[in-house]
Amino acid sequence: MPALAVRKDGGGGSCPAVWTTIAAKLKGMYLGSDGQCNDDARAAIRLAFHDCGTWDSSQGATGGCDGSLVNTINLATSTNGIPDRELSRGENGFLTDISLKLINVKNANPSVTMADLISFSAAVAIVTCPSGPQMQTFVGRKDSFTPAKPGGLPDVHASADNLFALFQAKGFSAKDLAALLGAHSTSKGFGQTADMPSGTPQDGTPGVWDVKYYQDTLTPPAGVVPFPSDRNLAAHPVVGKEFSGFIDRQSKWTGDFKNAMLKMTLLGVPNPNSLIDCTNAVPRGTSNKRDMRAGPINDRVR
Repeated sequence: MPALAVRKDGGGGSCPAVWTTIAAKLKGMYLGSDGQCNDDARAAIRLAFHDCGTWDSSQGATGGCDGSLVNTINLATSTNGIPDRELSRGENGFLTDISLKLINVKNANPSVTMADLISFSAAVAIVTCPSGPQMQTFVGRKDSFTPAKPGGLPDVHASADNLFALFQAKGFSAKDLAALLGAHSTSKGFGQTADMPSGTPQDGTPGVWDVKYYQDTLTPPAGVVPFPSDRNLAAHPVVGKEFSGFIDRQSKWTGDFKNAMLKMTLLGVPNPNSLIDCTNAVPRGTSNKRDMRAGPINDRVR
């Protein structure tokens, strides 16, 4: 990923004011009555992964974070048996509701693109979770109404080698992949399957952005069911080493996740140096005091 020739200090002096308005709206959507992030927040984070994550290096400056996951919502055709309406594809199940909610937000703020709104929405969702970090966040992406290339998203039952190769083709290292998996700290399985009842969390604190996920994947407590793909990667000789390195290390994970997620939100984006830094429009989160004490002073979550 090329270095961005924009302010990296979290500044956003040129960020359009509309994003501050949108951030307030989204935070209200994503904060539960218990002070933790809710199911809409979980879906918003997943939506960004699924919009951006279809990209690989063969696509160049096309595809990826282009909003097509939501923008193709009205398409009814298919290509070689694969729905052009991306939300109808099996891997995108249970994302229609959050997509419709973001369409409403965009309709109220027509100057923004869906491509930007999806990535910005995920940043707000993350920071709404207790201990969630303020992500470096950019706007200026162009919308696409062309369906994403099929087969680019990970399969929950895939082998570790296949999953690692899939992410390497997107430009991610083993450390990046292990860090990105930590987003499952706040995930729940929404589809009923034989091995995972609907609503089952992947760690014991699904409303909190923490590293409990890493230990719970290796030794799941009662009521927690890891994704098979996560278990496979945790046992991989390369990815697994990075995975284990995040156990009880909140500050380390936070830094590595932020770097990997920035890469994710720029996949397929042409001319990234033209993007506008809107980090300051994303609310700052509240950290867990125990995690603050555990980390080095200049690596603490803010």
